[in-house]
Amino acid sequence: MTDASALPGQPRGGAIDGTGTARAVCVLAPNPSPMTLDGTNTWIVAEPDSPLAVVVDPGPLDEGHLRQVIDTVERSGRRVGLTLLTHGHWDHAEGAARFAELTGTAVRALDPALRLGDEGLAAGDVVTTGGLELRVVPTPGHTSDSLSFHLPADGAVLTGDTVLGRGTTMVAHPDGRLSEYLDSLRRLRSLTVDDGVRTVLPGHGPVLDDAQGAVEYYLAHRASRLAQVETAVEAGHRTPGEVVAHVYADVDRSLWPAAELSVRAQLEYLEEHGLV
Repeated sequence: MTDASALPGQPRGGAIDGTGTARAVCVLAPNPSPMTLDGTNTWIVAEPDSPLAVVVDPGPLDEGHLRQVIDTVERSGRRVGLTLLTHGHWDHAEGAARFAELTGTAVRALDPALRLGDEGLAAGDVVTTGGLELRVVPTPGHTSDSLSFHLPADGAVLTGDTVLGRGTTMVAHPDGRLSEYLDSLRRLRSLTVDDGVRTVLPGHGPVLDDAQGAVEYYLAHRASRLAQVETAVEAGHRTPGEVVAHVYADVDRSLWPAAELSVRAQLEYLEEHGLV
């Protein structure tokens, strides 16, 4: 992740937790860090008149946070009907088993190891709990199991770590692959062009009110970084560490380990395409 203060996408001001759209409310987990930004966004999604809510990414194993999510659902006059995971990183999924225990719900995810219950998630699936419509969009690249959830009624998409509310995300090599990540960004761009998606509900950071602008920025950023890595290799910087020091010199050093994962993914991509 980088701290790109001028990220297009119109980051929404004010508190990050609270209303994201008519159907989505964020409860911010208390796990801020350079990698998680303000913390993990746990999303509660429900139809306005439904007694059931879907919770996306319960977050870390923090009892206070998990109970706050449940309390927020119950204060709205609902109960949790289902838990979904965008991917398996600890800051999104570590608390899922405990949350399922507290709520008596199934956990659906792409990775079978993360599921609790009989059903997983796959491309083209539509979640309809409580009358809600959430369409499963495969967005691998940050991790191999990354998913996004299209919320057509609100013109929104929940992106996990694929698109953040501030800065950019890493490609977590070797599980994450740049070629897949670029395809995922193009898939999200098609949602903004063809399916009326205007709003990004990210896994970290503020809501973005210009989804197309955000995705276009991500694509341009990746192209720029890839060109910088290629130039660095041509200049004699051979190891991932050397490339990071050269290309990411303007980035906080605490983020260099994450940057190195992305560089490894970029080097793999360049090798696959015969560019280095």
